[in-house]
Amino acid sequence: ITAFLFLFPCSLSAQSALAKATRIRCVFNLVTVGTWGKELNEAKTKPANLIQEFETINSDEGTAQLKAGVGKYDIIVRYADGYLHFIQSFLNGPLYTTTILDKKTASGKLKAMQSRHEFFDFALPGITSSPEQYLGDCEILQ
Repeated sequence: ITAFLFLFPCSLSAQSALAKATRIRCVFNLVTVGTWGKELNEAKTKPANLIQEFETINSDEGTAQLKAGVGKYDIIVRYADGYLHFIQSFLNGPLYTTTILDKKTASGKLKAMQSRHEFFDFALPGITSSPEQYLGDCEILQ
């Protein structure tokens, strides 16, 4: 055990902080949008500016709230071995998942990704219309 703690001291403290976090703010600055083309599947990557804040996080009970411009939404949270997952399942079908890793970016924040599983037969500007994958980082606020 001593050898393990000596070799991996940072991993355990970051994991502990992430597991105990009650408020986290994430900024996603890159998105890849995928769709089914007429002949081949297509993907386009572009800059993004998606900011999300998770509040009242309780990974022991599996609950959290997503703070949005139009209110707060109850969502599911799961923590497992350095991964903090937020799961938002909509009543009309779409599924969003956000995962925060206990791995730091070059700026010292935590690596994060968000996947949006949603589809419309036509594109709607400013609204998720096709599957999307976001990359960004998060900071523990509390």
